[in-house]
Amino acid sequence: MRALTWQGKRDVRLETVPDPKIEEPTDAIIRVTSSGLCGSDLHLYEVLTPFMTPGDILGHEPMGIVEEVGAAVPDLQAGDRVVVPFQIACGNCWMCLTGLPTQCETTQVSAEGMGAALFGYTRLYGAVPGAQAEYLRVPQAQYGPIKVPEGPSDDRFLYLSDVLPTAWQAVAYAGVPKGGSVAVLGLGPIGDMACRVARAQGAGRVFGVDLVPERLRRAEQRGVETFDLRSFDDEKELVTAIRDRTDGRGPDAVIDAVGTEAHGSAAARMVQNASALLPRKLSGPMAERFSVDRLAALHTAIELVRRGGTISVTGVYGGMADPMPMLTLFDKQIQMRMGQANVRRWSDEIIPYLTDEDPLGVDDFATHHVPLTEAPHAYDMFQKKQDGAVKVVFRP
Repeated sequence: MRALTWQGKRDVRLETVPDPKIEEPTDAIIRVTSSGLCGSDLHLYEVLTPFMTPGDILGHEPMGIVEEVGAAVPDLQAGDRVVVPFQIACGNCWMCLTGLPTQCETTQVSAEGMGAALFGYTRLYGAVPGAQAEYLRVPQAQYGPIKVPEGPSDDRFLYLSDVLPTAWQAVAYAGVPKGGSVAVLGLGPIGDMACRVARAQGAGRVFGVDLVPERLRRAEQRGVETFDLRSFDDEKELVTAIRDRTDGRGPDAVIDAVGTEAHGSAAARMVQNASALLPRKLSGPMAERFSVDRLAALHTAIELVRRGGTISVTGVYGGMADPMPMLTLFDKQIQMRMGQANVRRWSDEIIPYLTDEDPLGVDDFATHHVPLTEAPHAYDMFQKKQDGAVKVVFRP
């Protein structure tokens, strides 16, 4: 089959690799019909290279048609149309039954000290072959795949794999009170969808911050009050502008949908780039002990949120030596929640929103649909924020 493989920093290639096969009774094989390109994939493309191995198959946002199932997968059969969550979880362990499948005790990558295995996401999460491919082996298929009906296009359901539950959890963790206010930092796919979810769930005011014109326009069209970072000389001016719209206090909650590649962190960017240039035997151990993130977005969230408010972190961070303003966090009595989205924890709540009325705008959420053969160009375009690329979907 053809699959998109990681070969080095900013180097992804479409290659022919062996077809996946059933390896365990709980496996399924699906023929991928759509697979998303996620902002998290760009971290592998740019920053998290010390944890990658040449030849790793990328991608973690798939849906498709079941081709084959193992003997211990009773509820799927060939021909079923399914969405596959990005994490791999059993559904039966204590963590899964508590609503935390991202911490699944069956698939935890304990050798790396990490949570549940993820598709296509570094050796830290199991180095499981990913979904930007023609076919995908799905472990723990007795629990993970979500069956969806025939009829609507893939885009109606594809985002159940990651974008929708990640945005949903971001808003849930933010604890926005009915009629309250929330600021979303970063209007990429997750931030954009978090704004939509917050409005659908009754937030009174939703503020969105970004510096990409196309992203700002998309959010404005959905009723978000937007702030263009390019219009402010520094963080303090931005914080003041939003506080002025919230009685001088700041919003009740802030969602950091940016993560480790935040704009404006020059020193941390230099350290990340230097780490990526080290020999592989050195870069991995160095990153595990001394890696740092670009924390501009998180620091802005801490400054912006009102006293007693909540910060929800959904942007991916990977640093082990990040300095944090603990005095400010303590003094402002800030609550923080974060983590990978627990897809199956939220999927049943989300599905009623995927109706013909399409209140979350999933049908036209993607800005680009491209064949897998154009994946290397799509990564470059998405990373450089060119051609209005906000969400890219591959069609193998």
